[in-house]
Amino acid sequence: MDEGKEPGMKARLEDKMFLFLVGAATVAFIWLVLSFFNAILWGVVAAILFAPMQRYLVKTFPNRPNSMAAVTLLTLIAIVIVPMIILGILLVQEASVFYNGLRSGNINIIAYFDQVQNALPDWAIQQLNRLGLTDIDAIRDKVSNGLSASFETLAVQALNIGQTAFSFFVSLGVMLYLTFFLLRDGPYLSAMVVDAIPLHSVQRRALAEKFIAVVRATIKGNMIVAIVQGGLGGLIFWSLGIGGAILWGVAMAFFSLIPAVGTGIIWVPVAIYLFASGATVKGAILVFCGMFVIGMVDNVLRPILVGRDTRMPDYVVLISTLGGLELFGLSGFIIGPVIAALFLAVWEIFIAGRRAGVASDGIAL
Repeated sequence: MDEGKEPGMKARLEDKMFLFLVGAATVAFIWLVLSFFNAILWGVVAAILFAPMQRYLVKTFPNRPNSMAAVTLLTLIAIVIVPMIILGILLVQEASVFYNGLRSGNINIIAYFDQVQNALPDWAIQQLNRLGLTDIDAIRDKVSNGLSASFETLAVQALNIGQTAFSFFVSLGVMLYLTFFLLRDGPYLSAMVVDAIPLHSVQRRALAEKFIAVVRATIKGNMIVAIVQGGLGGLIFWSLGIGGAILWGVAMAFFSLIPAVGTGIIWVPVAIYLFASGATVKGAILVFCGMFVIGMVDNVLRPILVGRDTRMPDYVVLISTLGGLELFGLSGFIIGPVIAALFLAVWEIFIAGRRAGVASDGIAL
């Protein structure tokens, strides 16, 4: 009896050792490529977003997968990478000018705050008193110090990006190199990843389909809406003669991720300042454009890009995006919603199985 058990015990021990080896090798590989985490992440995102174009080209020219992957990659470079590099250069220049203006005193946020405060009507001051906001000077100091610190941090980060251009272009090269192979070998790699997931076949297929649909729709919706809203906001600011249009446009693109208020965090205070400084026409134009041009982009574009079935609730988008930015920096803009999409996909499959009374492959729950 002991002799019969020995081969089984040996097999189980070998299986456990192999699983340990798989885990250890995976952790070691992740540690090895961790320094290029952002490049890998954005390469995967780019491959996911441009996969439909690659599939169409391969279907049209089935015997030229390498050439079609190169064409897709060149399209990505032309419509995304080059404009982003140009925007980054302009942003660095504008942030430098703003930062130097703060240090030299040419840009005085406290003076702007005082101008708005002096222009407030009596009813507005009375309302502030009712709300307990009587110490306007203290509020002014806190707001101005906070704004100054925020813009100085942004300017310093922009300068750091310029100073570490070599590292940036190395990461960009790694991203584009990886994107080429992900585009070319995407179907094979995705099938291999799905097959490696230790779940029942029905669960794997459902999870992969739901996850890819939600991730693609969420990333595409968030990124395009942010780009359009930020671009329109910067263009409106530039047309009204408001300084730092690129800086404001980029800020609006980031704040567009916050549901409900979004870009209003930027254009509402600027509109208030325009009214307070006597530029009533510009203020009215900015309010109109903010509400009916910038604000309507989200209501019009997002349902088209995301759709009703795959759209995440606004509160999930807000919490996951802010949490991702807090934990992972700029890449959290992608990682946060992706984790949320995985969370929702897993629980949706689980709840569907519970309602059916059985798990995938007929296993009772």
